[in-house]
Amino acid sequence: MSKTQWPQLDYKEWKDSLDTLALFTQIVGKIRLRSLPWLNHSWHVTLYVSPRGLTTGAMQYADGIFEIEFDFVQHVLLVTTSTGFLEKMPLHSISVAHFYTTLFNILDEAGIAVSIYPVPNELETAIPFKQDDIHKTYNKEQVHTYWQALVQVYKVFTRFRTGFRGKGSPVHLFWGAFDLVVTRFSGRPAPPHPGGAPHMPLRVMQEAYSHEVSSCGFWPGNDAFPQAAFYSYCYPAPAGFSEQEIKPKEAFYNKEMGEYFLLYDVVRTSADPAATLLQFLQTTYEAAANTGEWDRPALECDLTSFEYRFVL
Repeated sequence: MSKTQWPQLDYKEWKDSLDTLALFTQIVGKIRLRSLPWLNHSWHVTLYVSPRGLTTGAMQYADGIFEIEFDFVQHVLLVTTSTGFLEKMPLHSISVAHFYTTLFNILDEAGIAVSIYPVPNELETAIPFKQDDIHKTYNKEQVHTYWQALVQVYKVFTRFRTGFRGKGSPVHLFWGAFDLVVTRFSGRPAPPHPGGAPHMPLRVMQEAYSHEVSSCGFWPGNDAFPQAAFYSYCYPAPAGFSEQEIKPKEAFYNKEMGEYFLLYDVVRTSADPAATLLQFLQTTYEAAANTGEWDRPALECDLTSFEYRFVL
């Protein structure tokens, strides 16, 4: 495969590995949640795309800082600390229960005292991690392929993020729904969110959506929607949002979910995947900003011609 090629993703083929990997990331993400101060809109819980996989970035503990990284090249989980500790856990077809126990044994060895709520979030069926011997599929090639897709999406999302001078989120992965997300804010407060995500406290949802947003993401799919796809929504959704002209022409609005969608395969097989995806991100944002009467001149910017000049 070319280094710049967008890989093919077959949800039905890698579903079992996806389910297991998503639960692995929930455990690591909950460690990050408990190891950092609360940051607006739960940004302290997310994972980040790295040159080798997914990482927590630096987290705090008594003796300094530590990091947990999924390495999808060598297929190991690395735990490193600022005191020089380094331990690797092989990633293969092990159960969620085994992953949980092994990781916390490593943290104990490193002197990292952290406890988490040991039950998954945002899943209809939430098996406690210590009891989950059901999810235990980890196909290395499939996981590597998914990560390569994340790399391509991350690059486009990062480019899209530069066109906004208002408050915007990092490009980050929320492990609850297992989606890579970037969000823009109008700056205005939003009405209290009604909640509705399974096994997710209402107060967390309301803090996450405390202000008006236009959000887009990449999602690998589930049994009800068995295809990888890009989505875009806004909260609250203004009248007319669902009726806007969106590009490319293959994009569509799903009334049940209240979001615009563009299938990953449409992007992957297009002549210019990055340009196709940017069309979707920009036009769905404009749909939210125009119908929501955002102050676009104050919030937007164009850095395409901006140059940094360093004088040595």
